[in-house]
Amino acid sequence: MDRKKLEILLLLAAAQFLVVLDASITNVALPSIGSALDIEQSDLSWVVNSYVLTFGGFLLLGGRMADLIGRRKIFMTGLVVFAIASLTAGLAQSETMLIVSRAVQGLGAALLSPAALAILTSIFAEGKERNKALGVWGAVAGAGGAVGVLLGGILTEYLSWRWVFLVNVPVVLMVLPMVLRIVPESLKGEGHRDFDIPGAVTITAGLSLLVYALVNAAEAGWGSTETLGLIVGAVALIGLFLVIESRAAYPLVPFGIFGSRTRNGSYLVGLLLAAALYSMFFFVALYTQQVLGWDPVKAGLSYLPLSAMIILGAAAGSEVANRIGFKPVLAAGMFCAAIGLFWFSRINVDGSFVGDVLGPSMVAGLGLGLAFPGATVGGTSMVREDEVGLTSGLINSAQQIGGALGLAVLSSIAASKTESVMSAAEGARALPGALTDGFQLAFLIGAGFALLGGILTLALIRTRDSKAAISAEGQTRVVG
Repeated sequence: MDRKKLEILLLLAAAQFLVVLDASITNVALPSIGSALDIEQSDLSWVVNSYVLTFGGFLLLGGRMADLIGRRKIFMTGLVVFAIASLTAGLAQSETMLIVSRAVQGLGAALLSPAALAILTSIFAEGKERNKALGVWGAVAGAGGAVGVLLGGILTEYLSWRWVFLVNVPVVLMVLPMVLRIVPESLKGEGHRDFDIPGAVTITAGLSLLVYALVNAAEAGWGSTETLGLIVGAVALIGLFLVIESRAAYPLVPFGIFGSRTRNGSYLVGLLLAAALYSMFFFVALYTQQVLGWDPVKAGLSYLPLSAMIILGAAAGSEVANRIGFKPVLAAGMFCAAIGLFWFSRINVDGSFVGDVLGPSMVAGLGLGLAFPGATVGGTSMVREDEVGLTSGLINSAQQIGGALGLAVLSSIAASKTESVMSAAEGARALPGALTDGFQLAFLIGAGFALLGGILTLALIRTRDSKAAISAEGQTRVVG
C-alpha cells in the first residue's frame, strides 16, 4: 500500500471513527446533560435516539447521492453538517436545541459514512488490498463504540458534558483541508444524472419511521397501538418505495443489486451482528455502573481491553481472509461473539472485573473484530463503479437498523425481567440483583442473535464468492 493510499485510508477511518463515536459517547454524559438542561428522565433517551433516527433513515439516500453527485462532495458536505451540528449541540441551552442538533448530526453522519466507505472501495483495488483496508475500517468502526464510552466519561468528569459534542469540531477542521488535498473526486454516475426523488422520499421516510418505531418501542410498549401503527406505516412506505422502483427509469435502488445471495447474506449477517453487539456496549456500561457501582471513568477504562481485541481481531481477520476468503473468518467471528455474549449472560451481582467483564469482553471483542470487516467485504464487493455508494449505504443501513432493533428489543426484555423480579422481591436492596437478572437475559438473547448470524453465514454466503474477493485484484464484476 503506497503512502498516499495509506493517508486516505487513515483520513476516512478518522471520519468514520467520529460517526461511530457519537453514537456512544453521550451515554455516560446523559445524567449531567439532563441536570444541566432540565430534561426529564423519560426524554433523555432522545439525546441518543435523535442521532440514530436520522443516521439510519438517511443512509441509503446518502450512499446513492455519493454515486450520482460525487463521493468527495457528499463526504465533505457530511463533514461540514456534522461539525456545525456538533457545535450547536455543545452550545445548546435547551432540550429542543440539543435534540434538533443531534438529529442534524445524524444527517451529516448519514452523508459522510457511506461516501467514505464508497471512496475506500473505489480507491483500493478489489481483492487483498481492499480487504486489508476494510480490516482497518472495521477495527476503527468497532472500536469507536467502546472508546466512546471511555472518552465520554473522561470529558464529562474532567471538563464538561458539552465537550462530548465540541470535541468533533477541531477534528473536522483538521480533516477538511486534508480531504481537499489528497482525496480524488469520483466519477459521476455512469450514463445518467437523474435522481429518483419519489423513491428517495419514500425510502428515507420509511426507514426513518421504522427506526423511530424501534427506538420508541421500549417506552411505548411493543404491543401498543402506537408502536404497531408506526411499524405498519413504515412497512407501507417501504412497500410504496418498491412499487416506485419497479417502474422508475432510473431507480434509486436497482433491484439487480439484490441478485447476489452473498451480498444479501452479508446484509442480514451485518444486521444480526449489530443487533447482538451494539447493545453489548450499552448493557456493560449499565452493569458496571448500576450494579458494580463504578464511576464513569472506571467504567470507561474497562472498555480498553475490548477495544484492543477488536483492533487485533480485525487485523488478524483481514490477513486470514486474504488467504482463505472472508466467509470462514466472518463465521468464526460470529460464533466467537456468541461465546462472549453467552459468557456475559453469567454475570454476578457481586461480580469482579476479571471474571465478569474482562474475560467476556475480550472474547466478544475478538469476534466483533473478525466479523465486522467480513460483513463489509461481502456487502460491498464485486459491484459496478456507479453502485459502490449504494452498496455502502445498504451495509451501513443494515447495521444501523440492526443496532436500533437489538437495543430496542433487548432493552425492553431486560426491563421486563427486572420489573418481574422486583415485583416478587422486597425493598430497594433487591434492585442490583433484579438488574443483573435483566442484563443476563438480554446478553443470552444477544448471544442467540450472534449464533444465528454465524449459521446464516455458512448457509447463505457462497464459498466461491468469498474466495473471489481475494483474487479479484480490482476487477469489477457482479456476483450472481
